[in-house]
Amino acid sequence: MNKPEALPLLQPVVGRPLPHESAHLHVSGAAPYTDDLPEPAGTLHAALGLSPIAHGRLVAVDLERIRRQPGVVAVLGAADIPAENNCGPLLHDDPILAAGELRYAGQPVFAVIATDRELARRAAALARQVIQAEPLPAVLTALEAHAAGQYVLPPMHLTRGEPAAQLAAAPHRLQGRWSLGGQEQFYLEGQISLALPQEGGEGMLLHCSTQHPSEMQQLVAHALGWQAHRVAVQCRRMGGGFGGKESQSALFACVAAIAALKLNRPVKLRVDRDDDFLITGRRHGFDYRWDVGFDADGRILAVDVDLIANAGHSADLSAPVMARALCHFDNAYWLPHVAMHGYCARTNTQSNTAFRGFGGPQGAIAIEMILDGVARRLGLDPADVRQRNFYAAGQDVTPYGQQVEELHAQALTAQLLASSRYAERRSEIAAFNAASAVLKKGLAFTPVKFGISFNVVHLNQAGALVHVYTDGSVLVNHGGTEMGQGLNTKVAQVVAHELGLPLSSVRCSATDTSKVANTSATAASTGSDLNGKAAQDAARRIKARLAALAAERFGCAAELVAFEGGRVSGGGQSLSFEDLVAAAYLKRIQLWSDGFYATPGLHWDKTRLQGRPFYYYAWGGAVCEALVDTLTGENRITRADLLHDVGASLNPAIDIGQIEGGFIQGMGWLTMEELVWHPVTGLLTTHAPSTYKIPTANDCPTEFRTELFGMANASETIHRSKAVGEPPLLLGFAALLAIKDACAACGPEGCDPPLRAPATAEAVLDAVDAVRG
Repeated sequence: MNKPEALPLLQPVVGRPLPHESAHLHVSGAAPYTDDLPEPAGTLHAALGLSPIAHGRLVAVDLERIRRQPGVVAVLGAADIPAENNCGPLLHDDPILAAGELRYAGQPVFAVIATDRELARRAAALARQVIQAEPLPAVLTALEAHAAGQYVLPPMHLTRGEPAAQLAAAPHRLQGRWSLGGQEQFYLEGQISLALPQEGGEGMLLHCSTQHPSEMQQLVAHALGWQAHRVAVQCRRMGGGFGGKESQSALFACVAAIAALKLNRPVKLRVDRDDDFLITGRRHGFDYRWDVGFDADGRILAVDVDLIANAGHSADLSAPVMARALCHFDNAYWLPHVAMHGYCARTNTQSNTAFRGFGGPQGAIAIEMILDGVARRLGLDPADVRQRNFYAAGQDVTPYGQQVEELHAQALTAQLLASSRYAERRSEIAAFNAASAVLKKGLAFTPVKFGISFNVVHLNQAGALVHVYTDGSVLVNHGGTEMGQGLNTKVAQVVAHELGLPLSSVRCSATDTSKVANTSATAASTGSDLNGKAAQDAARRIKARLAALAAERFGCAAELVAFEGGRVSGGGQSLSFEDLVAAAYLKRIQLWSDGFYATPGLHWDKTRLQGRPFYYYAWGGAVCEALVDTLTGENRITRADLLHDVGASLNPAIDIGQIEGGFIQGMGWLTMEELVWHPVTGLLTTHAPSTYKIPTANDCPTEFRTELFGMANASETIHRSKAVGEPPLLLGFAALLAIKDACAACGPEGCDPPLRAPATAEAVLDAVDAVRG
């Protein structure tokens, strides 16, 4: 398939709905991923032998039996790791291969290296027969671990005002408990690494499907006992990441690299879907306890809340995930008196990790459930109660001490409720429910306020390289990774805009730690903000040199030189960009540059949980309508109206795709994606597409209306745009609450259905039975 023709040069590049730079490759199946790279001669394949029990002491492993299997070249255990046996990103508490203790069912114990992938997998499947272990009691739920005081890191507490006194004095009070399941990232391309020993055994090139090449470089170097400059990590594209390839690609990268070093041959490790589920972690499931005081209008006066996360067997990224959950508990609401307590429970399950939203959704949904309960207790419309609690002038400081500088919730909500006909549909749904005994409809509105930046300040930096070649074409390399979200397209648009070129003249190359060093993960929705600014900085440095040369030729001031439409003009004269570049080369003017960007104004005290962790906030809102069959519990979202704030969009087509995809992913998490561990063995029983169900095209709302809010960012971001990766996932809250509203139609007025999430058919039936009873 041919690439689409370039649009006319004089049209602006930034702000246009241009196609994804690899769209033609995606739809034709021609986009190469890590597994598609040509395998060098002699490439070996690895597979992992997994623990059959959730907790125990590792007594022995009969590796000799594995070595005798067909095609097996080597079998590696923890003792074969040259240096540090750790793949934990923050705390060194996560072994690459089990040593001494088995922590969860599915933990890698040994690695089989064979001439063929299928032979490696068959040998590794003998793990249950060759692993000898002494079973120990396993803790499988967060509440069980919390009761035992078993955590991966100390509890976190964030308090403002006098919550205890205000709760005691409140005219109304609501107490509750609720549980929320985790979510599997289910990236289409699974975890994979290809390790290639370099000349003389002095280096390692790693092709890895990862959101964090620099972290993979560091962890592989530590495992090999090398300095970082001996390891290079490359990633052209991923088939999805969603946070699951931020830290947890490390185990696979380390095993492949260790084996490649030991055998001095290329080694590829590609796990199948079942093993991926059993080995890796996912979104943290949360349990909640709350005590809320409020007035007769539904305004929140005080809240005391516990947030208990299932961290799994190690810390991984649980500390920043919980910090973000605490910082997003307020969502769009002013909470004058609040006490929040965050607990990261240690369980004998996979170590949970980053997932789109990074704890923010788990924090914000708690206040949404609370406000819904408050509205039902008072007999008020939940949308009215939400609006009464919005941040406003004079009530615009978060519990962690950051001022909310853009108060978009009111205007955005008014626009959305009007365009979705919320009030009229409330009446229409009430009439439908009154006449329908079996099918019930529900309607819900929820807002979003999502903070943008890493809540670890030093991660908010990025670098880029821009090369201009003598034919006028441009190559960009930056530290971000492309996982289908359109980052490379947006960065190329930024550079093309800066140099006045068509997008067809600019290309982004694969992310490579040997080109841009010490990069942050492509996460926290900062990919375009950070890397776009860094690439713009590099392009501007080149542009300044070219402008000086053009000014000399045109006889005008450099600030009067314009770059537009592939031409450079000034003083009534012009020439093509290509001709100017050729002249600059002959003048020995540097035609490449590095660029750097660090987000300004951020500070954070992780002990006190106070500061300014976010550069700005993205806002949004959703109105969802649900239809529930009260005999079977089956349900679906029949209509969704989304209005989302992306600032001045860099690319509206990509942004709308991200908004809709984020909503569907959030809806799937809260309505159908259920994780189940066997209560005795601790085995994850939903470890394949046959048992773990994600949304399909058929689950999309029949009526799906998405609009951009269209307000430029007040903060000085790249072209005044806003991040769009994570915030839209929170729009899915409205889907869960619409189903809850439909369940409420089965009970007396003012009832509050105890609907758990995910709202599977069984959960819906339980909620319906509860309100009918």
